Amino acid sequence: MSTTHRRRTPAPAPGRARRGRRGVVRQGPVRTHWLLLTALLLTLSGALLLQGYTQHSFDDRPDQSATHTGANGVPAAVRDGGPVIDAAGPQARSAAPRPGTVALTFDDGPDPAWTPQVLDVLRREGVHATFFVVGTQAAEHPDLVRRMVAEGHQIGVHTFTHTDLGPAPGWRRSLELRESQLALAGSAGVTSSLLRPPYSSEAQALDDREWDAVRQAGQAGYLTVLTTQDSEDWRRPGTEQIVRTVDAVPGTAGRIVLMHDAGGDRSQTVAALSALLPRLKARGLHFATVSEAVGLADPVHRAGTADRLQGTAFIWILRGGDRTLTVLDWLLWAAGAISVLRAVAVLVAARRHKRMRRRPWGPPVTEPVSVIVPAYNESAGIEAALRSLLASDHPVELIVVDDGSTDGTADLVESLDLPYTRVIRQENAGKPAALNTGIAAARAELLVMVDGDTVFEPDAVRHLVQPFADPSVGAVSGNAKVINRGGLLGRWQHIEYVVGFNLDRRLFDLAECMPTVPGAVGAFRRSALLAAGGVGEETLAEDTDLTMALCRAGWRVVYEEKAKAWTEAPASLSALWRQRYRWCYGTLQAMWKHRGALVQGGQAGKLGRRGLLYLLMFQVLLPLLAPVVDVFALYGLAFLDPVRIIGLWAAFLLVQMLMGAYAFRLDRERLGPLWSLPLQQFVYRQLMYLVVIQSVCTALAGSRLRWQRMQRYGTLRVPAGG
Repeated sequence: MSTTHRRRTPAPAPGRARRGRRGVVRQGPVRTHWLLLTALLLTLSGALLLQGYTQHSFDDRPDQSATHTGANGVPAAVRDGGPVIDAAGPQARSAAPRPGTVALTFDDGPDPAWTPQVLDVLRREGVHATFFVVGTQAAEHPDLVRRMVAEGHQIGVHTFTHTDLGPAPGWRRSLELRESQLALAGSAGVTSSLLRPPYSSEAQALDDREWDAVRQAGQAGYLTVLTTQDSEDWRRPGTEQIVRTVDAVPGTAGRIVLMHDAGGDRSQTVAALSALLPRLKARGLHFATVSEAVGLADPVHRAGTADRLQGTAFIWILRGGDRTLTVLDWLLWAAGAISVLRAVAVLVAARRHKRMRRRPWGPPVTEPVSVIVPAYNESAGIEAALRSLLASDHPVELIVVDDGSTDGTADLVESLDLPYTRVIRQENAGKPAALNTGIAAARAELLVMVDGDTVFEPDAVRHLVQPFADPSVGAVSGNAKVINRGGLLGRWQHIEYVVGFNLDRRLFDLAECMPTVPGAVGAFRRSALLAAGGVGEETLAEDTDLTMALCRAGWRVVYEEKAKAWTEAPASLSALWRQRYRWCYGTLQAMWKHRGALVQGGQAGKLGRRGLLYLLMFQVLLPLLAPVVDVFALYGLAFLDPVRIIGLWAAFLLVQMLMGAYAFRLDRERLGPLWSLPLQQFVYRQLMYLVVIQSVCTALAGSRLRWQRMQRYGTLRVPAGG
């Protein structure tokens, strides 16, 4: 890409131009898409947080694993009272089931395998029971909750994630109960004030922490339902043992029996229930729901409209989270696989390209070259640029086209009285116009186009023009390097130039689909440029537009890594943003302008089906996915296996480091700057992704961009070494 140059504003995205006498009128800056992106990321983050909480905070320990503390704070009336506790008032009250009454209760469901079988047995025997459902299970299997209600069973809550309420903080207790109610309202349109805390048993076993949870639930309007008899089916002792345990209680004392319809293999529970119900009936026992057993009004009510709507939305959010995770999982695997394939392809191509470039292009090219230097307010560095070109070991003429500079650039160049140098002055018309002026004035067939903030190595021009020994070559890309590579930002751009741009150019060269000859260092056949209509003004990336036009005209564009030139990179994040925003936006314009190459044959088809698709995949689509990947990585650290996530990230960095080391070796650069590569992934990479998002949104909205001239820092010089 070329460095910045002030010009008339060209047309943006396809078919949206409204051109005035001096260029396209800029419409207001796009801001809505940032609000939209923020909203989408916040929504995604919220959905993932909820999904992580519901799926990875689930306490699946067996009931007997809870650790109990002292019970000094539990009132004697509660400890020695019945299993149904009302802790709403200053004095807790409890109730016991009536004599001769059995309240069967089932915890941990609903389960798609075992709950229907339990319901079938109960329906066959004409027995109503109380199901204490887990909120996440109810949200996942709402049809089973609706069946429970329709068949006359009573519903209670067993928290949302089966969490132990005793040691849980107050905020989580409230959250667990509220989410459970939403799950009931959304799945079956009911609410319930019955609560059975996970890991609870009889009232005598309450400890201080559990009592605190019972009191908090009571203040929220819940009746806590404990048990009088544990079937111990969670131990899976065998069907006969479960039957004996429940049937062992003599007499007709009322009881609340604990069983399970989920949480593992409940085949023994189903079988025991089929045998147990007739036996207890034969003893004259009556089956009832919890509220019926203790003589209370039905605690299950139809949910209000607001609760039903919130509950339905809540369940849809949970389901959406499941689908989102599934889609993300597939996308991440696909992105990872594509990225690995790209890394392999780029490295293999770089190796082949290096071997291929050892062969000469043909007879040495010695004819003179016209070097065109478009300049607008380049007084800070143009002298160094021109002197480096005149120091070339290849014959050159310099054509400086001053595009209406206001800082005396043209006067400075003329005062230098440099040999083989012409200065052409014109009113400010933009960089494409300046380049076209230079092309028209050039005497040589071979042209080198260079920005006024770039200095050449002495042999750069000679290496740059050697590929023209092949008559099929219409343009040559040189090797642009960052000269101001001090500081983190400079190092990161230096790494990007060497690892990103140059490795890709080697791949493009082999695939014969080079999309861009950078404005900083490129050479062209004058006849090819004139046949293509010169440098176009329709995009902000005139170098990319021109290169694609030459490819579509049948010319081959190659990369010559030995032709090194040094350019100033932006020294601030804001300047970098403006530069890359223009580059990316201009590339999108050029891709759209030359989309017809996708269906063409020959050299144009190679550009379309190789180059354009590569750009679309790796410079547009994957960056658009990047923020989602980062959010999912944070999700993985919080809710998945952090060691695995860190390991995957370390593997990704290792691949990047290996690619970087190889690219630096190819360019004969010192490996020292690569220490900052991990930091680049956390800061610089995010900025580049946001640039792509901004550019895509701007293109879709049809907004207009102006050229903004990059500040020159006066650091231009040919370094002594890499």
